[in-house]
Amino acid sequence: MEVITTHINADFDAMGSMIAARKLYPDALLVFPGSQERTLREYFIKSTIYIYGFKRLRDIDIEKITRLILVDTRQSSRIGKFVDILNKPDLEVHVYDHHPDAEDDVRANVSVVKNYGSTVTLFTRMFLEKGIEVSPEEATIMSLGVFEDTGSFTFNSTTPEDFEAAAFLLKSGADLNVVSDIITQELTAEQIGLLNELILSARNYNFRGIEVCLTTVSVDRYVGDFAVLVHKLRDIRSLEVVFALARMDDRVYLVARSRIPEVNVGAIAHFFGGGGHATAASASIKDLTLVQAEEKLIEILREHIHPYPTAESLMSSPPVCTGQGIEIGEAHKTMVRYNINAMPVLEDGTLIGLITRQVLEKAVFHGLTQQSVAEFMNTDVAFVGPGAGLLEIQTHLVERHQRILPVVENGIVLGVITRRDLLDLMLDEHNGESILDETAATHFPKRKNIQSTLAEQLPKNIIQTLREFGLLAESLGYRAYAVGGFVRDLLLHRTNFDIDIVLEGDAIEFARVFSHKYNIKAKLHRKFNTAMLVFPNGQTVDVASARFEYYQHPAALPVVEFSSLKMDLYRRDFTINTLAIVLNPDESGQLIDFFSGQRDIKEKIIRVLHNLSFIEDPTRILRAIRFEQRFGFKIGKQTASLIRNAVRMGLIQKLGGHRLLHEIRLILEEEDPVPALRRMAEFAVMPALSGSINFDKKMEALFGRLREAISWYRLSFLDEPLERWWAYLLALFSNLDAREAEAASQRLLLTVNQRDRLLWTFENVGKLLKSFFPDLSSRKPSEVYRALLPFRPEELLFLMGKADKEATRKAVSHYFHRYRNTQTELKGKDLKAMGIPPGPVYRQILEELLDARINKHVQNRSEELHFLISKRPELFPERTGEGDLKNFC
Repeated sequence: MEVITTHINADFDAMGSMIAARKLYPDALLVFPGSQERTLREYFIKSTIYIYGFKRLRDIDIEKITRLILVDTRQSSRIGKFVDILNKPDLEVHVYDHHPDAEDDVRANVSVVKNYGSTVTLFTRMFLEKGIEVSPEEATIMSLGVFEDTGSFTFNSTTPEDFEAAAFLLKSGADLNVVSDIITQELTAEQIGLLNELILSARNYNFRGIEVCLTTVSVDRYVGDFAVLVHKLRDIRSLEVVFALARMDDRVYLVARSRIPEVNVGAIAHFFGGGGHATAASASIKDLTLVQAEEKLIEILREHIHPYPTAESLMSSPPVCTGQGIEIGEAHKTMVRYNINAMPVLEDGTLIGLITRQVLEKAVFHGLTQQSVAEFMNTDVAFVGPGAGLLEIQTHLVERHQRILPVVENGIVLGVITRRDLLDLMLDEHNGESILDETAATHFPKRKNIQSTLAEQLPKNIIQTLREFGLLAESLGYRAYAVGGFVRDLLLHRTNFDIDIVLEGDAIEFARVFSHKYNIKAKLHRKFNTAMLVFPNGQTVDVASARFEYYQHPAALPVVEFSSLKMDLYRRDFTINTLAIVLNPDESGQLIDFFSGQRDIKEKIIRVLHNLSFIEDPTRILRAIRFEQRFGFKIGKQTASLIRNAVRMGLIQKLGGHRLLHEIRLILEEEDPVPALRRMAEFAVMPALSGSINFDKKMEALFGRLREAISWYRLSFLDEPLERWWAYLLALFSNLDAREAEAASQRLLLTVNQRDRLLWTFENVGKLLKSFFPDLSSRKPSEVYRALLPFRPEELLFLMGKADKEATRKAVSHYFHRYRNTQTELKGKDLKAMGIPPGPVYRQILEELLDARINKHVQNRSEELHFLISKRPELFPERTGEGDLKNFC
């Protein structure tokens, strides 16, 4: 005989799991080991649950059981009389549970245990894998289990799989109205009275610094949903830990809740024959009075609540420190002497920053030994007091990647805690396992699956291409990753199909094989082991082997060596650009985050990866500013300090003109470059272009008018290309004199043609604004046309921005809309047919006709001919009759 059972005092997760297990063991009997939750019994009466054939324990012979299926528990102390047959030699035990391990767990032949929010979730995962369907009625009962054990998905123990289970059950026809009616029932008058007694009897105890609330209540009859009442008590009083004891009928019930990792209520409940999770647990207590149960509980809490070590007990003291004025070379010697990797930086005994060995070694490599520590220290530093708990310490050292954590009291650095200190504690006291409960896990895991994000935001052809990349990489024994801005913009929900692929493998071989297999073009760059794949639709994908870059001197181009994915990402400019997505099929869609890029995206912060980032590559200063404004982020405090330091050292002046122009051009290509230019001025970057550029309110107003002109142009002439950056560059250099403008052009290594064009534009725009447009009312349309004809569109938009009169801007607008595409109907061939000898006169005639056309003196071919004859009668001495004219009209 096969029997499916669960724990005593069964709840909806237990019942739902029993019904789910019946799908796997169709011949098994459903038998409760004892009483059920009172609300569950009422639900039995209200519904048609009896159709599932639940048997009473007294109606079966447990000695005939050959297979016992335990669901939602595996503790021998919680299965009632079924414990009596566990030692039968022919008994086969199968377990399905979601609770943590306990000392009295039964030995099972088959054990399926998953750390989900409910046991029903475990079964739904199996159903999905095996293709097992459930009826709407079964789905409704199983849903009750998921909703109850996850607190309607609000408990810390809730997992993503619980949401997926609910989705599966909803698709299977679960009735949410029934679930809602039962899970969210209004409290009865009796329950409200009991809750009030719980509040009035609540007492706070302090166990080694941990505050615990203990409350007791006694009633003559059973009152349902006691766990719900305890949960409400916790929320009303904002309690971190609460234990509630209630005497009902002939037994005592324990319900416990904990929000802190120091108190594992599941372990405490185990001493009373109960169980649960670290954050929620319960027990049904026999043979103890309420007073005895309370005394036993207090004794257990005194013995088993051990607060985690404080910062004071973990720190190394006295700390090795340095001063902000100490030279890099001297600080480096100190670290080598004491064999440490980071140390606090002090000013008059007060903590002002941290300096790491890695930063010092890079600075020494670049010959900066005489620079002060203050130039390169990290000022965005966290510290804790001596009483800080382990969770706070781990947050800074692990999640925030801070190398050491100073312990400070009254402004004095008492000591430091290192990552090694934390690791030693974990290994020594917890056998290598994490000392924090799962609820204390970081909010920014290094890995998570974002397949749904990819499917939501990317076209099917892009998804298919990424899949093909992963399959090919797998076949070659490589690991393939999508990286950089493509991944960043996915998380920001911004459209970006500019894909970069990094391979832990040979990029040249990968590109060659992919090109041959899919018949697309591949451009190979063997020197750097990179390639570009060019698809038929024009889409390009850059492919590179994972590499590491180092700089032989500040502002130099990087030297490239091959490395792992992590080192490849470490060479990148900002944390938000260090995210990668696995493309190989075994982990497809896994987001990898080594450097807390997700956190900085969420917090909208631009951060560099190390303190010498801007010294090695000063172009990152301009990129930081551009990204800050484009995404609406904020440059981090420490990163801003490093920018100012690099600018003070004059490193941006050492950049090559082409690299500087590339970054300036990208800024000027932004939809609105003004915020970025304003930020450049704030960071004193403008002198890198010219010391005479003054980005003041007047300049901002010019850019505002120019932006309006560009927007107008793009709306009016959508099919005509426009180099927006050139128009903005004209505006940026517009307050420079000819010598200064030429020097700025040479600094950016503009081509000779660009430089000449820039100087010509400034000269001729100035002339028009000074001499031509002030007398605009007397100008014919053809004169405006002739005056503006030599200018390119970008230059004319710059003119519109410079103009302070609406009439001038309107004249340029008329040129674009009315004049510049005007053509005569008479052509040179027509003049030749009239017998006019070819020569310079043709050009003169056609220009006169065009002017007449622009000035509205002629509007068609016939009027052009009459105009020509009247203006040039000497060309038609014998052909002025009406018959002659008709031959040409």
